[in-house]
Amino acid sequence: MTPPETFHCETCDRTVDYDEAIRRETMGDLDPNKWQLFCCDRCGNRLATVFVGSE
Repeated sequence: MTPPETFHCETCDRTVDYDEAIRRETMGDLDPNKWQLFCCDRCGNRLATVFVGSE
């Protein structure tokens, strides 16, 4: 699965490129080697939790 190239921040109402998004550890029981939390680089709003591991 390929991660998205961009995310939409509903708080800032702007498009955030994949490379500009802030990556944070996931919450709960998700494996951080397989899942990544992406946040807006401007306001810090959570944008998406994306599967980044191999299947």
